[in-house]
Amino acid sequence: MAKLKITQTRSIIKCKDYQIATLKALGLKKIGSVVVHEDNDGIRGMINVVSHLVKVEEIEG
Repeated sequence: MAKLKITQTRSIIKCKDYQIATLKALGLKKIGSVVVHEDNDGIRGMINVVSHLVKVEEIEG
């Protein structure tokens, strides 16, 4: 199954509360932090909410 490498690229200053909560739920804390998650609908939905703040790459394996 594919995995997703998610990198926070922008600041949470002036973001809505639900966007900040979504980043924390993904495990991102500050600019440049990276997490790896399994590719599923729940994670894709969370990425969709904060797509302007993160960069997503697919990892095979």
